[in-house]
Amino acid sequence: MTDTAQTTSPESTAEVDVRFRDASLPIEERVENLLAQMTLEEKAGLFFQTMMTIGEGGTVAGPDPAFGIADSTEMIRDRHLTHFNVFGAASTAAEMAEWHNRVQEVAASTRLGIPVTFSTDPRHSFSDNPLAAMMAGPFSQWPETMGLAAIRDEELVERFADIARQEYTAVGIRVALHPQIDLATEPRWARQSATFGEDPDLTSRLGAAYIRGFQGSELGPDSVATMTKHFPGGGPQKDGEDPHFPYGREQVYPGGQFKTHLKPFEAAFDAGTSQIMPYYGMPVGTEYEEVGFGFNKSVITGLLRERYGFDGIVCTDWGLISDGEIGGEPFPARAWGVEHLSPRERMRKILYAGADQFGGESIPELLIDLVRSGEVAEERLDVSARRLLREKFRLGLFDAPTVDPARAAAIVGNAEFVAAGEAAQRASVTLLKNDGVLPLARGAKVLVRGFDPELVASYATVVDTVEEADVALVRLHAPYEQRSTMFENFFHAGSLDFAQETVDEVLAIARAVPTVVQVFLDRPAILTPIAGEVAAISADYGASAVALLDVLFGDAAPQGRLPMDLPSSMDAVRANRPDVPFDTADPLYRFGHGLSY
Repeated sequence: MTDTAQTTSPESTAEVDVRFRDASLPIEERVENLLAQMTLEEKAGLFFQTMMTIGEGGTVAGPDPAFGIADSTEMIRDRHLTHFNVFGAASTAAEMAEWHNRVQEVAASTRLGIPVTFSTDPRHSFSDNPLAAMMAGPFSQWPETMGLAAIRDEELVERFADIARQEYTAVGIRVALHPQIDLATEPRWARQSATFGEDPDLTSRLGAAYIRGFQGSELGPDSVATMTKHFPGGGPQKDGEDPHFPYGREQVYPGGQFKTHLKPFEAAFDAGTSQIMPYYGMPVGTEYEEVGFGFNKSVITGLLRERYGFDGIVCTDWGLISDGEIGGEPFPARAWGVEHLSPRERMRKILYAGADQFGGESIPELLIDLVRSGEVAEERLDVSARRLLREKFRLGLFDAPTVDPARAAAIVGNAEFVAAGEAAQRASVTLLKNDGVLPLARGAKVLVRGFDPELVASYATVVDTVEEADVALVRLHAPYEQRSTMFENFFHAGSLDFAQETVDEVLAIARAVPTVVQVFLDRPAILTPIAGEVAAISADYGASAVALLDVLFGDAAPQGRLPMDLPSSMDAVRANRPDVPFDTADPLYRFGHGLSY
């Protein structure tokens, strides 16, 4: 390999010393060689990780105004961005791999040819929340993280993560914006289905297994780096509201349990997590500064960097600096505690808090101006740039930036992986009550509510009235309140009580025929009004209707156990201290409860 190469990029005609491309050299030497050649503009581009859409037919995408996403080529060539969160999914893995390669070709055409690092929110389960999780698309489909917690099997969690790693790397995704190891100590919180539940010890064990499955024993060319979140624990939300929104900006600790929420992160550090994401929330009534965690030097530098010795990448949650729009509706920056600061002041505060990247932002010109004005030293940029470049080298992106579409088609969603995901869905089902009605008999006469009758007809005889039925099968979703904007309604929040009309309908059926209720617990629904009168209650945390029916009709046995308490009333929920695990009085069903047959 020659030491220099003449660039053909229109940006510059200067020679580039390409020793950083020599895989035989130590990574630190490659990092320093590359960093020394980078312009301020090229360094600044490293600091921004924003969304990129997949172009139709595997092409490089243009802008997506509905979600404020800019043209892909412009972001790479003009703004020098090299980190992107993949938005949406292609129809096939091969198409997604082709798209990835086309984007890497754009990156290779720049002066230094720095490859793109692609990240993703969780995309192996059933959620479809544009800024929190994606539908599975061509990937194998598994329970939500809460469902993995219900199975309580570290080996299974590590296997899931290893399968997800293989599917991610096959299409070029190299950073997982997960696991989410917050403790679900506030029953109303909207984000808990992506957690491992309420128990710090279970979360610690399973979170570490998850990281091992994605990263391996150490980060390398076959790894997916994990961005573990949300440091220092995003569960203790005031009134259970989420800090994506102004009314959820405060995290509170009336039980004095701040340290309890750190336990899963200590396990994640031991497992070697490569990255950390602080949450939006601002701590209230603690020893730490009352600003959002992404702005919080006492948390990022004092706690994470100094106390825990973490020297990996810290990327903020999305949109701390700039106001935006989602679906045509205003979406203000999540600048909690620093709303009064200008965007440039927010950016500077984040940098000096100790973060390395601005999630969901694409404004390198502001960072460049901060350096040129003397408000931020270029040496401060070099500290983070080294971390960001080092990971690209460790992941092997400079040595093998593209992927094989045929291999992606063979790996992603293959029969073995799909079968493993379906088995996990069935195993996660948690039987809360059974008066002997389950498993249902094949061919039984069944009244159906909430399931597709045609699907149920492959297991039983579907009837139209309670008078004809041997049993009723009712599928419910944990309650939530409607909020004022489209995006807010992706975050299921508010009361956990079912609407009275829903309760009345279930009770009317249950008083006429033995009734089985199957409830999706993305939050812990209050089942007290119906629990005494229905014949059986079964819970899931994201499973296909087929997986659920397989369990209900006895083709598989329920194995799940509750990963959290189910409260008995909203009064108990309101009295719950948000930072304290298992603090609701007299729960209807306790953590660990689960029957089988």
